[in-house]
Amino acid sequence: MLRTLTTVAAATALLALAPAAAAQDADNWSFAFGAATDNRSKEASKTNGDPFVWGEAEWESDDGLFYAGPSFETIDSSGSDLEVALSGGVRPQFAGFDFDLNVKHKWQVDANPGTDDDSWEFTADMKRSIGPASGRLRVQHSPDSTGSSRAWTWYEARVGWDFTDKLSGSAAIGRREQETSVDYTGYNIGVSYALTRAVELDLRWHGTDVENPGEQYADALVAGISFAF
Repeated sequence: MLRTLTTVAAATALLALAPAAAAQDADNWSFAFGAATDNRSKEASKTNGDPFVWGEAEWESDDGLFYAGPSFETIDSSGSDLEVALSGGVRPQFAGFDFDLNVKHKWQVDANPGTDDDSWEFTADMKRSIGPASGRLRVQHSPDSTGSSRAWTWYEARVGWDFTDKLSGSAAIGRREQETSVDYTGYNIGVSYALTRAVELDLRWHGTDVENPGEQYADALVAGISFAF
């Protein structure tokens, strides 16, 4: 527990450096942090079913096209309790669609000696909203993931619906193909509720088709809260 608190404190300090750099263009920066009962990425758990916390800071250009910033999240992988990352990308618009092209470099802090503790991750999103309905197609790829995993690719389709200005629902299904680990199909379905403009609650069911899944791939109901400013 002490080690986890220490690493989270270090990551929080990392994000705290961003406001100093943003003193002259504060309107270009946004910040978010939160917690949930499980850390799910591509429907797999990064904390073996345990709760986690996360935080991020993002700078955006005046025209909204370019963005970049640091982030952190607690994990349970290869002896590490904390993953930090730097990412950047562009958000162009074309033919009525919103695109998000992102590059992220991730590090696992204090991972076991000899562990492959860093990785690159590339993401491409195509999104469209019509009235209360929304949809997104996503492709993610890493040429060499952390730990014993090597290259993987994730394909996902998501649909959403705004029931009110506070309540929304969404569902997604994806496929992950991995060189040195199990290939699987995963899905999630859930609802989000905006308590205020800055605070949002999320309740979501995650599942995969992995046989004998263990804690990493087991189905789970995950509750989370996030704060944005």
